[in-house]
Amino acid sequence: MRLFLRFNAIVVMIGVAGAQTPSAGTSPSVISMDDAVRIALAYNQSLRAQRLNVDQNRAEEITAALKPNPTFSTLVDTIPLFSPQTVRFNTQIYSQSLAYTYERGGKREKRLSVAKDNTDVTAKTVTDNERQLRFQVVQAFINVLLAKSVLQFAKDDLANFSQVVDLNHARLAAGDLAEGDYLKISLQKLQFEQDVSSSELSLVQARATLRQLLGYQSVADGFDISGTLAHKKQVVQLAELERQALTTRPDLQAAHSGVKLAGDTVSLAFGNRAKDWTWASDYTYQSIGPNGTGNAIGFSLSFDLPVHDRNQGEIARSQAAARQAVETEASAEVVVRTDVVNAYYGLQTNEQIVSLYESGYLDQATQSRDITIYAYGRGAATVLDVLDAERSYRATQLGYRQAVAAYMTAAEQVNQAVGSQVIR
Repeated sequence: MRLFLRFNAIVVMIGVAGAQTPSAGTSPSVISMDDAVRIALAYNQSLRAQRLNVDQNRAEEITAALKPNPTFSTLVDTIPLFSPQTVRFNTQIYSQSLAYTYERGGKREKRLSVAKDNTDVTAKTVTDNERQLRFQVVQAFINVLLAKSVLQFAKDDLANFSQVVDLNHARLAAGDLAEGDYLKISLQKLQFEQDVSSSELSLVQARATLRQLLGYQSVADGFDISGTLAHKKQVVQLAELERQALTTRPDLQAAHSGVKLAGDTVSLAFGNRAKDWTWASDYTYQSIGPNGTGNAIGFSLSFDLPVHDRNQGEIARSQAAARQAVETEASAEVVVRTDVVNAYYGLQTNEQIVSLYESGYLDQATQSRDITIYAYGRGAATVLDVLDAERSYRATQLGYRQAVAAYMTAAEQVNQAVGSQVIR
């Protein structure tokens, strides 16, 4: 019966564990950026493992709050070693005692404070890991958007250039084009076909990276994403970003809590300097003659004499750790300010780059290609002019897509630096 119940318990535990991860049938096949962040925060295996550190610290709080157990002991004394035939019930001494250790110096309360501080630091560290994971997911999502956009552009560009190749093949057949010029254009088509293959590989790799962050079983095989690369100008102020970051960044909050933890650890070290008292009482039964017995009780108190060990080493160590925590807190604040400055100016720089493309360079590259192809068809341009215009158009379009992706990533980097979603 006991084995059966244990087996049932194991089955239930497996069922609960399996319920925490979506099954293949319920995994989404198309996700948005918000969906990706939500799924990652729920199912990323590394983050879920880190969250269990909080549960472990809460368990340590329980341990820290426990009082010492009383100690019971029993004793049978004066048993004849070399005359076992003389052993009788009424010839021995029987003694039972009960002892309890009284903790001095507020050790238990201070242990509990340190344990709660550890839980607080761990929880804020996990929150900081969530912040970093959010950025990684959004960055990976943008990379998938970029890969999809580049692949679609490569396919469109290949289709357009294939029309040019077909047109020139017809001209070659009609005798209007030299074979050497046709071969130059035909060979250039290989580059466009390679671009398509390379873009397909980049998309597969970008999806795999995103799926790893989401949790492999949290999305369906061959999942797709929704959304497009888009430039949406953001207006933010550096001073306001710094103010919010100093308030909301979880790693800085963890550093603040670390200072409190270090201070409480020093207090615990001083508390451990006080020596505990152990109180005990005992009852003794002993035969005192042919016709009589003796019943007696006694009391005792014991404690260490603090002659040598007064916890000097731990006190010195904890005080040094407290000074270290203050320095760590100051360093964390510097990191936060630096992250905000870098993210802010990174956003501004990427905004300028995207704006340059949109100010006319995109249209100019398209017009240059179209005009060159038109002129080439009427004998006013050479094959080299066509190929050069096509390369410039391709480079401009790819550069623009990469600039928009970098701008979107820079916007999310501002959110990461601040520790909250100030840009949506």
